[in-house]
Amino acid sequence: MNYAHTDPRLDELTLVLADDHAIVRLGFRLLLEGVGARVLAEADSGEAAQRLVAELKPDVLVMDLSMPGCGGLSALERILARQPDARVLIASAHTDPLTAERTLKAGAAGYLCKRSSPDELLRAVALVAAGQRYLDPDIAAQLHRADRPEHPAEALTDKEFHVFLQLAQGRSVAEVADTFHLSPNTVGTHLYRIKQKLGIQNMAELAMAAVRAGVIEV
Repeated sequence: MNYAHTDPRLDELTLVLADDHAIVRLGFRLLLEGVGARVLAEADSGEAAQRLVAELKPDVLVMDLSMPGCGGLSALERILARQPDARVLIASAHTDPLTAERTLKAGAAGYLCKRSSPDELLRAVALVAAGQRYLDPDIAAQLHRADRPEHPAEALTDKEFHVFLQLAQGRSVAEVADTFHLSPNTVGTHLYRIKQKLGIQNMAELAMAAVRAGVIEV
């Protein structure tokens, strides 16, 4: 992947912000509107983000991964299924290369860690709006390390990883089935394969595997 390092302007860019923390949305809004961008609307769930993007067609959607309902990854897939040209920048607390890689593979135009500086947020939004790809520099450095340890979760398929992420966040099989519009039996099959690939026996071990992989925080 080629990630550019220029700094296009943000004047008059239109955005939708999706994060379940109001204070995060406010901080993003103040930063972005302070340099001339326009925030059209805010969402606090993946479902709301999907609806607003379809209605408003912003230049960029800035979205968190961990939100109530379907969450950011599922919302990303559904948005791109309807609008393949939608530009989505994921701004997440997850700092692990595994989640970033999966998110970019799912079609996000960029991935930014929330611990980044305000200037880095502006730069990421500008690049994504200009049709370029963006990856947080700290994660890019980790990905390029030849000695980066491989985690068993890298063997999961995309659907298995999405289910793994939801279950690791404490959602039940029934809730995950509802989120992905699958039958509980299908989610149970995914869970069985996840356990086999990760060498785990129960949900407590699944949660610990997610912590070790860096996809959830403690």
